[in-house]
Amino acid sequence: MKTICTSFQDAVAVIHDGATLMVGGFGLCGIPENAILALVEKGVKDLTVISNNCGVDDWGLGLLLKNKQIKKMVGSYVGENKEFERQVLSGEIEVELIPQGTLAEKIRAGGAGIPAFYTPAGVGTPIAEGKETRMFNGKEYLLEESLTADFSIVRAWKGDKMGNLVYHKTARNFNPMIAAAGRITIAEVENLYEVGELDPNSIHTPSIYVQTLIEGNQEKRIERLTVRS
Repeated sequence: MKTICTSFQDAVAVIHDGATLMVGGFGLCGIPENAILALVEKGVKDLTVISNNCGVDDWGLGLLLKNKQIKKMVGSYVGENKEFERQVLSGEIEVELIPQGTLAEKIRAGGAGIPAFYTPAGVGTPIAEGKETRMFNGKEYLLEESLTADFSIVRAWKGDKMGNLVYHKTARNFNPMIAAAGRITIAEVENLYEVGELDPNSIHTPSIYVQTLIEGNQEKRIERLTVRS
């Protein structure tokens, strides 16, 4: 059995100032929004955050950014967040932008215990500056080190009390690999089940990667709403 919290404040209580934090989701899809809100309320600061992007101005990781709680952001793009753009251009935040596929593999490799790998992405660009390159079959590849974190927070559709997780459709995105790459993983689940109630063949993240569970409802905001006129 895993630690099952009754409040999001309790779930994130272990996350301390200066921690490295991985956060699941893509845009606003599949983000652990209640855990993020609890971190905003906690006021934890000087975070290094690893996530695909930094939410939007008024939701998700954008709330931590607006509150100046993030010291460094590691992601693949600035996205729809104007405040992120402003802080980057003004030098208020350190940022490391990584090609999206490389970012995904750096996280996956970290969770798998693989320290580094070679990729053709970024060869001949500023991304390759200061990094080792090597030729394979006449093609140049760039050595990228994997990523891990002190804490990972993810969101799942279903979870059982052992910590097995199931993600819903595209909300699966970065969540499974981030769940595996954190030394302590906190899972925000929409529906918590008893052990044995989930189909073992449907599990996306095995319980071995998860330490803490918290059940809660999400707003599931839409990043950019488009409707027919």
